[in-house]
Amino acid sequence: MASEGVEGAEGAGVSGSSGGPGGVDGGEPGTVRPGGRTARVREAVLRAAGDALVEHGFDGLDLADVARRAGVGKTTVYRRWSAPAGLVADLLSDMAEQSLPRADTGSLAEDLRANARLVVRTLADPRQGALFAAVIAAATCDPRTAEALHRFYAVRIAEWSGCVEAAVGRGELPAGTDPGEVIAAVSAPLYYRLLASGAPLDEAAADRAAAAAVAAAREGVYVR
Repeated sequence: MASEGVEGAEGAGVSGSSGGPGGVDGGEPGTVRPGGRTARVREAVLRAAGDALVEHGFDGLDLADVARRAGVGKTTVYRRWSAPAGLVADLLSDMAEQSLPRADTGSLAEDLRANARLVVRTLADPRQGALFAAVIAAATCDPRTAEALHRFYAVRIAEWSGCVEAAVGRGELPAGTDPGEVIAAVSAPLYYRLLASGAPLDEAAADRAAAAAVAAAREGVYVR
């Protein structure tokens, strides 16, 4: 999946351009599009929430601290997000909306290499990598955060699935290849390096992950 992150992760950026805070117009995070001052407040709060997650993790995410960092009133944050899980859900919604579109080079190998390198740039970034690690850790124990994380990755996989669908149409891959499985196979070894092995996250790792996914797909491993 193309990256993920705050400030351009996978192209994601906390900019408050879409998706509304929970409690605004009665919507769940990411369901309304605020404008004007509401958008500026949301942008500041989401950036502050990302900073707090990087520094303290989900367990240390405090709405009053986020309000202080963002320079807004505590009542504004409590009214619009109500709980740390709601704030993380909105952060992920914004990241998904701001993520970069997929590559379209006309070659599956090149498209997936671009995908893998974008993921690596995100996860190797000190701030963005730490942010993703914190959100993933939170998702293991908080159902609402887990649901938001699943939505985030569903959006990113759907965005990049077009690369695989185009490759099937060109005859590069067998009919019936599952696009989502191929895209997930690109990112999986890179997230393993971030969360488990601690092995380097570099372009060589990205290129190997992409090449392995392409080779498996061509052999029909991901045919439904």
